[in-house]
Amino acid sequence: QVQLVESGGSLVQAGGSLRLSCAASGGIFSWYIMGWYRQAPGKRRELVATITSGGSTNYEDSVKGRFTISRDSAKNTVYLQMNSLKPEDTAVYYCNAHLPHLLIDYWGQGTQVTVSS
Repeated sequence: QVQLVESGGSLVQAGGSLRLSCAASGGIFSWYIMGWYRQAPGKRRELVATITSGGSTNYEDSVKGRFTISRDSAKNTVYLQMNSLKPEDTAVYYCNAHLPHLLIDYWGQGTQVTVSS
């Protein structure tokens, strides 16, 4: 059983930056593809970015060039650096740990990001 704890969400003005962190425990970190998802009010949860243990990354089109996902294996932590934030980035951001061969997913409790215009 993997536990994920997010932190770093806040209220920020448009154009500002935030860094989200997700600390993982209870599993072998390198086994998992780590990701960030977000869900805005009234909308479905959507993928923001993923990173494999080898460092391969994937981004949703609207965040490319603005967001950077990274992982620190020594700390069992994944980060999401968010720059040039826009009001449409406002959402609850969730950390995800995905075990590809068994199709198992674990989720954090979410952290609120609010971008004011």
